[in-house]
Amino acid sequence: MNKRLTWLPFLTEDIPASLVTPEQIARFELEQALPKLAPGKTAQLTIVDAMEEGCTIQQHGDVLSISGGKVGVLYGAYKLLMSLATGHPLPEGDQQPRYGLRMLNCWDNASGDIERGYSGRSLFFENGKFDYDPARMRQLGRMLASVGLNVMCINNVNVRYPADQLIESWLPELAELAAIFRPFGVKLMVSIDYSAPMRHGVPTADPLDKQVQAWWTKQAEIVYQAVPDLAGFLVKADSEGRPGPFTYGRNHAEGANMLARALKPFGGKLVWRCFVYNCRQDWRDTTTDRPKAAYEHYAYLDGQFEDNVILQIKNGPFDFQVREPVSPLLYAMPKTNLAMEFQLAQEYTGQQVDIYAMPPMWREVYDDMPADKVMSIAAVTNLGRDENYTGHPFAAVNLFGYGLFAWDPDLQPEKIIRLWTRLTYGMDQLSEDTLVNLLMGSRRTYEKYTAPLGLCWMVSPNHHYGPSPSGYEYQAWGTYHKADRDAVGIDRTASGTGYLLQYPEEFQKLYGTPETCPDLLKLFFHRLRYDYVMSDGRTMIQRIYDDHFEGLEETRTMAETLKALPLPSPDKEEALERMERQLVNAREWCDITNTFFRRYSGIEDAHGRTIYR
Repeated sequence: MNKRLTWLPFLTEDIPASLVTPEQIARFELEQALPKLAPGKTAQLTIVDAMEEGCTIQQHGDVLSISGGKVGVLYGAYKLLMSLATGHPLPEGDQQPRYGLRMLNCWDNASGDIERGYSGRSLFFENGKFDYDPARMRQLGRMLASVGLNVMCINNVNVRYPADQLIESWLPELAELAAIFRPFGVKLMVSIDYSAPMRHGVPTADPLDKQVQAWWTKQAEIVYQAVPDLAGFLVKADSEGRPGPFTYGRNHAEGANMLARALKPFGGKLVWRCFVYNCRQDWRDTTTDRPKAAYEHYAYLDGQFEDNVILQIKNGPFDFQVREPVSPLLYAMPKTNLAMEFQLAQEYTGQQVDIYAMPPMWREVYDDMPADKVMSIAAVTNLGRDENYTGHPFAAVNLFGYGLFAWDPDLQPEKIIRLWTRLTYGMDQLSEDTLVNLLMGSRRTYEKYTAPLGLCWMVSPNHHYGPSPSGYEYQAWGTYHKADRDAVGIDRTASGTGYLLQYPEEFQKLYGTPETCPDLLKLFFHRLRYDYVMSDGRTMIQRIYDDHFEGLEETRTMAETLKALPLPSPDKEEALERMERQLVNAREWCDITNTFFRRYSGIEDAHGRTIYR
């Protein structure tokens, strides 16, 4: 094939369709790569059923041995090969994933377009039907297996016709696709429409209605006859216009449990997204605070969900912003199966035009939230039909890093990014260090020239690329900053909206006063005057100005650095073309945001830099 394998350049032969088990794939990969990576060495595989997804790698003279479960030996083969390719020591001890469910959520529509997709059209669909290259699916399967991902939901959570047919007339084709991914240890999942029974003569979708329950019970049986190892269903209900149990006066435990019981006999999981809020808010309403919504809808239901229900909770209480506090709901439900949800697709973080390496952000999330709070992990994928799968060649570090992070959330960002850089490009040490440093700093640079100090949003409405400081200020989505001539930000303490009270006491103390709240989240939790003095001695308005000018200057430096790097074609041309667009974006953010706050505050930049009027 002509499609690039990004971090697996040492695997040059396509996976034959005749290989139908993980062990066969593992042997194939080892046989083609070991002569190049470790001449004279041989590999030995031993299946240990009890290890399931785990593996152990050892070396005895010229024999490299991998022991593991049926899928674990495949994970072990990739771990071994990547260690050899990078010159790293072999992994020591038993290798076990932290999370049982390590999922990608694809937001692909049957039409072939992808909601918030920035890497071309769908890999799976086109023109209202399945349309894919089987060889490329096998290639994608090996990429996912190489970083330990084991579930992929292939369609948009906003289920649009005819994608509803994935659990009906499209089942034979779904089974064919599932068979392609099965040898890689990847199970498929599908997003379903909660109101599906109403298209089949059932007059309601009330989860307590016997006809509704019977329809889903029967449909689950049909689905699992076609795809016996389907991971389950993903549901977005009562959110942004999607149907759900609220229509019938039912809560989300009642809604989710009905579906979970239909799936349980087949071992299926019901993944239920907690992205539920009032998207018809009146901007004049100062009592409704959107970040409070998930907690209010779900926390009181802790312990009421079936054991095969997984609540999927976004990492922050808003919507994948460049910086948010950890969602308080992740602390509030110890008796419920929870999944952390990230967004690899850079909807609010540069749309795979601006460089934005995510591992440093994930590390911050987990530093605030111990990993044992959740048992599963999910991410909105950044995949598409572009030759390199992710649009920007550097966006692949996020897909790669997410897989490693899902396996072991204790990994440090620099280690993840360096491993991807070395595998992908094999540069000299100085060039490798340069690219690693560029990627490590990219998130903070982007944050500096976009939304200041935890303020969030300020993006152009609808498409979400580029600055519009008041773009959502008077709209119904509940994403306000309330800037006026004196102050900016929302008071979310006990004396304000009360959002802060949803957190454990330690976080209430940390965020509760402007003096103790970290600078980068001050305007998320507090409303502050422009002359408020930050922890570094600068006023808040000066900090806004300085961050934006610094972010723009850092982007210019990044562009010069990128030009000098010995990247191969076509990655270099693609990266430089996007960098030109990032430079324009960074300047627009800097000038528009600084001008916006200058006009409100009436305060000049202390350094006399140009701010437009």
